Amino acid sequence: MFQSYLLHLLSGAVLLGVFMGVYLRFTPFDELALIQRGVLAPAYSLGGALLGFCATLVSSIVHNDSYENFLLWAGAGLLVQLLAYSLLARLIPNLAAQLEGNNAAAGLFAGTLALALGLLNAACMS
Repeated sequence: MFQSYLLHLLSGAVLLGVFMGVYLRFTPFDELALIQRGVLAPAYSLGGALLGFCATLVSSIVHNDSYENFLLWAGAGLLVQLLAYSLLARLIPNLAAQLEGNNAAAGLFAGTLALALGLLNAACMS
C-alpha cells in the first residue's frame, strides 16, 4: 500500500512538472519571467491551468485501478488544458498580449476556465 502511495505521489509530482513544461512551451509568452516580475495575470492563468490539471490527476488516482489508466487520464487532462487555452485565445483577442500586459481580468478568467474544465474532466472519470 505504501509503495502505491509513493508511486502515485511521485508520479503526480513529475506529471505536474511535465504538464507545466508543456504548457509553458505551448503558450506564446514566458509566464515564469512575467510572474518573477510580479505580473499577476499570467500567474492567475497558469495557476488555474495547474489546478485544473491537478484535479484530473486526483480523480484519476481515486477512480482508476491501474497505473496505466492513471497515466492515460493524465495525458487526457493535459490535452484538455491545451484545448482550453486554444479556445480561450480565440474568444479573447490578443490573449497573450493581455496577459503580458497584466490584464488581471483576462488572467483570472483564463485561470477560472482552466480550473472549471479540469474539474469537469475530473468528474467525468467517476
